[in-house]
Amino acid sequence: MTDRPASWRMPTPKQMEKLAAEAARRPSPSTAAPDPPLPAEYWDSVLKDPRAGTTETKMRQRRLSEIQRHVLRVSCRRCERTVEIQTADAVRLYGADALWKDVAQRLLDNTCRQRTGRHEEDGCWPAFEAS
Repeated sequence: MTDRPASWRMPTPKQMEKLAAEAARRPSPSTAAPDPPLPAEYWDSVLKDPRAGTTETKMRQRRLSEIQRHVLRVSCRRCERTVEIQTADAVRLYGADALWKDVAQRLLDNTCRQRTGRHEEDGCWPAFEAS
């Protein structure tokens, strides 16, 4: 800590005038026209891509029998812990009709280290891997 007065941080009136003059001399940002819209073929190819239909929300709502991946991965947004399970093991343990979001929450809760005693704050916050 120093015992300098707070005024040492403020520029002097002469410095403020100089800063204002420099700001006035700078060119304003250009107001160029927006880019032309992308062609329809581009949007068609984007929407036909198989990855376009797999959003995090859709992935969470899938049943284990519908998931084609070999390994399922979920991480916690709170403690940054990641849990992986093979799809075959998840089906064997929880059943083919179990929702992935419920299975993921159980996997995280079984080994959760963030316990406070309050229901609203307890447990992990799942973040589902998209790839």
